[in-house]
Amino acid sequence: MKINTRKGAIMDTIRLKALAKINISLDILGKLENGYHELLMVMQSINLHDTVIIKRTIDSTIKLSTNKMWLPTNHKNIAYKAAQLFFKETSTDGGAYIDILKRIPISAGLGGGSADAAAVLVGLNKLYKTHLTKKELMTIGVQVGADVPFCILRGTALAEGIGEKLTILPPIPQTHILLAKPNVNVSTKSVFREIVVDSIKEHPDTAKILLGINTHNKKLIYDNMYNVLETVTTARHPKILNLKQEMLSCGAINSLMSGSGPTVFGVFNNKETCILASEHIKSRFNLKEVFVTTTYLPNTRKEK
Repeated sequence: MKINTRKGAIMDTIRLKALAKINISLDILGKLENGYHELLMVMQSINLHDTVIIKRTIDSTIKLSTNKMWLPTNHKNIAYKAAQLFFKETSTDGGAYIDILKRIPISAGLGGGSADAAAVLVGLNKLYKTHLTKKELMTIGVQVGADVPFCILRGTALAEGIGEKLTILPPIPQTHILLAKPNVNVSTKSVFREIVVDSIKEHPDTAKILLGINTHNKKLIYDNMYNVLETVTTARHPKILNLKQEMLSCGAINSLMSGSGPTVFGVFNNKETCILASEHIKSRFNLKEVFVTTTYLPNTRKEK
């Protein structure tokens, strides 16, 4: 590789996929003294992704660009924060130019921002040869966002605490996933502010989901999907319930809101049925962001 030593010149480049996530289940166990909620979640990476390109520079500044012109490109962007923290925590001299091609819907409950931040940490670790372990990267990541450690880990995991305590689970058998985001954005903070822990009447049966994962029983996994935040977000946006019902009518095994919403995902056994459902729902609800994808299987593809 030819290196131009002129100040600010690009030394090398890395290109990574920042994978979205869905919540197979999301439960709230209580509220912590610091104001955060104690969570119990089964999280799953999916193959819908942003593309994050990082260029290592001699200049010690961080510059960020994205195809979404209205997104912040400074310290208000979680990926920018991740880069700042990487250089601070590793005492590394240098800088980075980060370009993010967004595909994952924004403010959608799919962890797009966290995935970008995770990709930045992983990419800078490789570019600067700092040799941080995955666990060390996750320790840095949680400081910028609770979902960042999972987005570094990827795959299938049980998440506890505020989402940062992760237990790796066997991969869920590959499943076709339909994602449909209503034409609204949802603030995660506002949803959690509104939830009243003592008023939660129904909780997911996490034990059954874990049994299904460990025995590769897709029916047991998906029959028990549940998200306690749905009651809050659907009260604001009833169309979420309509989307769930429509996915079931189109042949989904089950359907659920991911995270704090508003994105709804449907689980399908058949790719063709999933595609037909996506076309119907996009037209029926006049939606801009509808995607057909699959669950991510880390053992079947080269990790980047």
